[in-house]
Amino acid sequence: MATQPGPPSQRRGTTRGDTAELTRRPSGRRRRPLLAILFALLGLAGLVASGMEIRTQLKPRTFTAAQQRKIKAWEIARRWRVMPKAELFPALIRYRLSAGPTGQGKSEILRLKAKRLEIARQASCERAAGGSKKLMARLERDNCRALLRSTYADATGSLVVTVGIAVLANKSSSLAVGRYLTGDSAVRQGDVSRQLVLRPFRVPGTPAALFGFPQRQLSWVVAAGPYLVMATAGYADGRPRVQIGDDTYVRQEMMDLAEGVAVRIAAPLAAPPTRPACPGVPGC
Repeated sequence: MATQPGPPSQRRGTTRGDTAELTRRPSGRRRRPLLAILFALLGLAGLVASGMEIRTQLKPRTFTAAQQRKIKAWEIARRWRVMPKAELFPALIRYRLSAGPTGQGKSEILRLKAKRLEIARQASCERAAGGSKKLMARLERDNCRALLRSTYADATGSLVVTVGIAVLANKSSSLAVGRYLTGDSAVRQGDVSRQLVLRPFRVPGTPAALFGFPQRQLSWVVAAGPYLVMATAGYADGRPRVQIGDDTYVRQEMMDLAEGVAVRIAAPLAAPPTRPACPGVPGC
């Protein structure tokens, strides 16, 4: 008896379930490339986002005008701590002396140098300011933190000057004390003080060996940011204070020395920073 041929699916050795599976496989193969592309796009997006975040972190921070003013004030206020002593008190200071009118009616300008003798240890304002009780009260009220001093001699060694940097609470305090001492704003070139200030810093074995309280002849004051720079000049031979008002040349020479030293030391203390110093970032 002849065998009847089975259904086509059986003749090919397959079942209906096999046929369905074969028809589904192409769809699975198509999904895998799509998933791979999707994951690749997600990864690329993540890399782009990370790159943008890193770029944002590396970019300099920006500040408002008010924030930049605060940063500049902070930079100036810390200079007395971070600047080397040799920069606060240079070894040589150049200053000008007005020698009086010449034959042509013009004043002759002499260019002189003051030499640093020594730098004193940091002291309290109460110990080193050397002014009146009223001045000491003002310094205490304006939170005078410290007073740095150094003594200089002129080129001939006949005049000496002790200059001090009083560290006050802020610029307003410096201006207020400067105006109290000079009757003026005391900024830029400053002005002569209406009272003797600053304790002289003696330096043994130098022209300032005899420079003490009785030898103080005149004082000059410059307001520079939160600092008040005071300079007190006198003779190197130990003579006590004398009336020098009649000798205009000597008075001018002493004033030019005190002013020149005070202004030179005040200038870098109050100089505006070239750019705001932003802690922890490349710049502003």
